[in-house]
Amino acid sequence: MATKIFINLPVKDLDKSMVFFTDLGFSFNPQFTDEKAACMVISDSIFAMLLTEAYFQTFTKKAVSDAKTATEVLIALDADSKEEVQRLIAKAESAGATIYNEAQDHGWMYQHSFADLDGHQWELIYMDQSQLPNS
Repeated sequence: MATKIFINLPVKDLDKSMVFFTDLGFSFNPQFTDEKAACMVISDSIFAMLLTEAYFQTFTKKAVSDAKTATEVLIALDADSKEEVQRLIAKAESAGATIYNEAQDHGWMYQHSFADLDGHQWELIYMDQSQLPNS
């Protein structure tokens, strides 16, 4: 069974994308970062590989979609609290992200969303397991 996940995302400007995600508090693994790709560390077992569009294209025979006009994936990350979700959304917006959905508070779950510089959609979610509704 796999123990790590690597999300591969095409980006138009690798340097700008790295600055954007650094502003949000993420770091990059220099061992897997060069002029074509950057390995963003999300956790000990989750990574986002930001690949220049030209480099990304070498991994697929399909056309690379434009995430600003079509949704290819929703990337959902959990947060430790509602306040952390709000803090990260504020950081993302000030770093140039687009807020594409308003915050939703379901009582037991709080979520908010942003699109990064290339239009990739990120969902930030806090779930209070003690408040989960009965199924």
